[in-house]
Amino acid sequence: MGGRMSKKTPGTPSNINLSADMVTELRSYEAACKLDSDLQSFDTNLQARTNQVINTLAVGVEVRSLSFDSLRQVTECLLEMNQEVVKVILDCKKDIWKSQELFELVEEYFDNSLKTLDFCNALDKCLKRARDSQLLIHVALQKFEEESVSGDNCYARTLEELKSFKASGDPFTEEFFQIYQSVYNQQVLMLEKLQLRKGKFDKKLKQMRTWKKVSLIIFVATVAAVLICSVVAAAVASPHVAAALAALTAIPVGSMGKWIDSLMKNYENALKGHKEVTIALEVGSYVAIKDLDNIRILVNRLEVEIESLKTNVDFAIEEEEAVKVAIEEIKKKLGVFMKNVEDLGAQADTCSRDIIRARTVVLQKIIKLPHK
Repeated sequence: MGGRMSKKTPGTPSNINLSADMVTELRSYEAACKLDSDLQSFDTNLQARTNQVINTLAVGVEVRSLSFDSLRQVTECLLEMNQEVVKVILDCKKDIWKSQELFELVEEYFDNSLKTLDFCNALDKCLKRARDSQLLIHVALQKFEEESVSGDNCYARTLEELKSFKASGDPFTEEFFQIYQSVYNQQVLMLEKLQLRKGKFDKKLKQMRTWKKVSLIIFVATVAAVLICSVVAAAVASPHVAAALAALTAIPVGSMGKWIDSLMKNYENALKGHKEVTIALEVGSYVAIKDLDNIRILVNRLEVEIESLKTNVDFAIEEEEAVKVAIEEIKKKLGVFMKNVEDLGAQADTCSRDIIRARTVVLQKIIKLPHK
C-alpha cells in the first residue's frame, strides 16, 4: 500500500479524506517499504487482499446487493490482517520497562566499590607500617654516624636499630593480600557482567528498527481496515448497518501513528538511559581494576626493596665487621624504598578518588533515568 493508500483507490468512496497526519504516516511507510524486504512482502499481501475485497464489493454494488460470500470475505480479510500484525508483534520479544537486573548490578557495584575503599584503607595501614620501618632505618643510619664519629666500632646502637627494623616484619600481611585478591576478583566479575549487560542493550537498540517497522505495519493495516469498512458502509443497503460501519471511518488513525511513535521513543529513551548507567558502571569497574593492577605492581616493587634491605640488615647483624659495607648498601636502597612508599601512597589516593568519582557519576546517571 506504500504511497498508493494516499490516493483514491478504485471503489473508494469519495467522502473518505486522509488527514495530514495520515498522509505523513503513509509516506513514512512508503519510504520504509523501499528499504525493508519484510515490509515489502507485508505490503504486497495487504494490497492483494484489500484490492480483492474492494473489487468484490464493487461487483456487489453493481448488482445493488451484497452476497453473504462478499461479507464473509470482508470479515476474513480483516481477521487475516489483524493476525499478521499479531504475528509480527509476537516475533519481537519485549521486556520494555523491566530493569530489576540492572538495579541488582548497580547494588552489586556499589557494594564492590565500598569493599575496594575498605581495601584502600587496609593499604593505608600497611603504608603506615612501611613508613614506621623507614623511620627505623633512618634512626639506624643516624646511630651509625654518631658511633662512627665517636670511634665505637662495635656499632651496638646501630645494630640494635637494625634488629628493630627486622623485627618489625613485612608491612604487607597475608590478610592484606587475601583482601586484595577478593576485591580484584569481584571487580573483574563485575566488569564481565556489565559487558554482557551492555551487549544486551546494544542488541535491543538494534531491534528498535524492528519495532518501528511493527508500528508502521499496525498503522497501515488499520488504514486498510478502515478503508474496507468505508467501502462496506457505502455498499450495504441497510441504513443501520451502513451507519454502524461508517462510524469506523471516524477512528483517529493518524493520531495512532503518533502514539506508537511516542511509545517507541519512550522505549528507546529508557534503553539509552539504562545503557548509560551500565557504561558508567563499566567504566568505574575498569578504572578500579587498572588502579588495583598498579597497586599490585607497586606493592611487589616495594616488597623487593624491603627484602633487599633485610638482606643487608642480616649481613650487618651476622658479620659485625661488615657493618660499614652493609650500611652503605642500605643508604643506596633507602632512597628507592622511600620513593616506592610514596608512589604507592599516591596510587592508593588515586584509587580512592576514582572510586568516589565513579560512584558519583553512576548516581547522576540513575537520577537522569527516564521515568515510565
